[in-house]
Amino acid sequence: MNDLFDAIEPRDPSREVMADGAILLRGSALSFEADILSALQAIVGQAPFRHMTTPGGYVMSVAMTNCGAAGWITDRTGYRYDRIDPESGQPWPAMPDCFLGLAIAAAAEAGYPHFVPDACLINRYEPGARLSLHQDKNERDFANPIVSVSLGLPATFQFGGLKRNDPVRKFALRHGDIAVWGGRSRLCYHGVPELKEGEHEKMGRMRINLTFRSAL
Repeated sequence: MNDLFDAIEPRDPSREVMADGAILLRGSALSFEADILSALQAIVGQAPFRHMTTPGGYVMSVAMTNCGAAGWITDRTGYRYDRIDPESGQPWPAMPDCFLGLAIAAAAEAGYPHFVPDACLINRYEPGARLSLHQDKNERDFANPIVSVSLGLPATFQFGGLKRNDPVRKFALRHGDIAVWGGRSRLCYHGVPELKEGEHEKMGRMRINLTFRSAL
């Protein structure tokens, strides 16, 4: 068995241990919901969602945008962070205070009290979209955790080990859930299989994922 999973704690309805250093906080984003959704509209108005292309030429099924000091992008030249939105030639929208407050509070709750993100990758999944297993490894300092907020349609979160072929655990993600991973789990492979058809009462036929990182 992957030793990252050996010390799983008894289940708490509001907290679920995914692996050593990785916690799922159930419903923790709900108290920020109204401010987050309002701020999201403003961000997308300035930096619309787009389907980026991987270095191998594959057009991603997940649409993406960013806010913060830098944004994660991918194109034929590689994966990287850039302070400038390549579509507008302008800096990415500033990270809203409600985004920052949510990320800091979630990280502290998960045991990372010093986390202050400078980048937020915003993913939009529509039914049929998926994100294959991958590591978040374009950041300069892996000492900081990843904070991932789920909004809208439910999804399955795959969380594996430090190697692509390590065992994968599956977690149901619902509107308002937050996954946080760092420490020994910081470079664990993770992904989201194909999003199923559905209609969320507030978000419609989509899932939004906010992924906070310390990138620069």
